[in-house]
Amino acid sequence: MKFMYYYQPFVRNSVHTGSHSRSNRNILRVSGEGKLAVQPDQANIKLGVLTEDKELLQAQKQNAAAISSVKKALNAIGITDQQIQTSDFTIFPQYDFVDGKQIFRGYRVEHILGITVDEIENTGLIVDTAVNNGANTIRGIHFEAENQSELYQQALSLAVMDAYKKAETIASALRVQLISTPLSVVEGTLGMEQPVSLQSSTFVKSAVSTPIQPGTIDIESQITAEFTYYS
Repeated sequence: MKFMYYYQPFVRNSVHTGSHSRSNRNILRVSGEGKLAVQPDQANIKLGVLTEDKELLQAQKQNAAAISSVKKALNAIGITDQQIQTSDFTIFPQYDFVDGKQIFRGYRVEHILGITVDEIENTGLIVDTAVNNGANTIRGIHFEAENQSELYQQALSLAVMDAYKKAETIASALRVQLISTPLSVVEGTLGMEQPVSLQSSTFVKSAVSTPIQPGTIDIESQITAEFTYYS
């Protein structure tokens, strides 16, 4: 696990109300990072059907028939209707440009389904089943952990401990006394890294099974903390 820190001591003046005396406080600013590598237990698959026709009604009919075929095939392998929902539906007019002129070619209809599954080992089967029954485009596969919020809290605790250890190390190297209670702690914004198994693309039917490797996902947090130290 790699961490980075920023060390920026500077002076602030503060007034002590008891004695009204002025004293200088040195501030040590450090960042802390926490990271957990976890096995995903949920997959969200986005795939669908793209159809084109000169007549909008025909393009819509072809698309609806293909989507219906995809859903029935998914139901047959145990994917319920509650696990399937429309993620995106678009209609675009298509044009060709010939000799600088715009010529209408027809309409493109795209219907994308979002499929959520807990049995991520079936992800490849779901993709293959959909493609073999009419799906010809896929937007991607998103892996995540069901208890992601709880895991993030753990990563956040690691980030706080990391920042404190860095502050201790710097204070020891400077031979100064660190006040263990920080003046401030600010949470940063780090995303969740995960392996990308499939990029958005158009598929053709194939007898080869699609291998899906969920790997692990990294849940990360970052904080910035300010500590006081005295010489």
